[in-house]
Amino acid sequence: MADIDHLPYRKLPLAAAGKGFGLLSGVKVVDVTSSVAGPYASMLLSDFGAEVIKVERPEGDDARQWGPPFLDGQALWFTAMNRNKKSVVVDARSAAGKAAFRKLVSEADVFVTNQPPSVQRKLGLDYDTLRAVRKDLVFVSITGFGLTGERADLTCYDLIAEGYSGIMDITGAADSAPQKIGAPAADMLAGQDAAMAVMAALFDRQRSGVGRKIDISMVESMTRFLSCRISSYLGSGEVPKRSGGTDSVIAIYQPFDTADKPMNLGLGSNPVWARFWEAVGDPAYGADPRFATNADRRVCRAEIVSHIQDILKTRSRNAWLDIFAAARVPAGPINQVDEVAHDGELQERGLFYTLKDEETGRLVPQIGLGIRIDDEASFARSAPPELGQHTADVLGAPSETENMRRIAQND
Repeated sequence: MADIDHLPYRKLPLAAAGKGFGLLSGVKVVDVTSSVAGPYASMLLSDFGAEVIKVERPEGDDARQWGPPFLDGQALWFTAMNRNKKSVVVDARSAAGKAAFRKLVSEADVFVTNQPPSVQRKLGLDYDTLRAVRKDLVFVSITGFGLTGERADLTCYDLIAEGYSGIMDITGAADSAPQKIGAPAADMLAGQDAAMAVMAALFDRQRSGVGRKIDISMVESMTRFLSCRISSYLGSGEVPKRSGGTDSVIAIYQPFDTADKPMNLGLGSNPVWARFWEAVGDPAYGADPRFATNADRRVCRAEIVSHIQDILKTRSRNAWLDIFAAARVPAGPINQVDEVAHDGELQERGLFYTLKDEETGRLVPQIGLGIRIDDEASFARSAPPELGQHTADVLGAPSETENMRRIAQND
């Protein structure tokens, strides 16, 4: 293993725990989810100021085991989804655990679960049961297929949702097998949808005093991501095919090789088309009547792409990016993950940083919210918690929680 001082996160800006955004200050969230979608939803709410109580089984969130890589004993997938939270271990099989859980729900504004509906009912985590505990509760269910329908009780992961949605069938080169997106897209989109719906429900509750049942389906969140593609099919009957990202309603909208590294280029309007050809020194070609409109250019796409490719291979990527920036032509690099993480402008805006946890002294890499409010970024209030770290603090009397804390520490 590399010396710790040479790990990439040690090169990020160092940030102490901050106050973060306070827009949801006073909102308490009880989150019994694991893996990615649910924890991401509650982390987004925490980034806006909500207090999140992460209720875990004695063995903990599944994502705690998703490694290597681990950092200081924590799986890095887990640390990416769980800042600003308090971890409480509750053994739902015990009377004390059931009582502690009921008390947490009675004090909560929002409850988040990711169990299929039949399991929700079996464990008493369903909307009707919990609404009896707190009438104005905002209840959030994040499942693969939603709370209704023949598939409601099927288990689901991001991979399964991506397959159902259609995104895998149109991702990849024309002669390749279907490909999953290189990130847990269905999980992240479902989590984002859940957080957005919670904010809307809380806003409405301020006026009406009424709680809500929010039903999020990973398959539906992922499928909505394809809205433009599905709409095009419904109105034309043409089924989109894999094309390596080169087939778009915009005629020239794809990667190209340069003299060294690949780059992306998007010529999405007639003015941009004209500026591009001026920038590369061939305005006469761009003015050819055969290419007058985007529809015309789509017909001639193969010829145009070949000509552009020949031109772009004559200079380096950075040289072309400078030229296109000056000409206001949309273009950009195709970054690797390491290049993204060390992008100076993204770091300056607070998207990547290393959090120093004042309580434990640990250093934890973080990917920020990516939303600025009143010219400020939101920095984490606290690091991702150890399993059961806050059980006694949250649940109160040690006599009721001592066993649960011991289980968490020894697991």
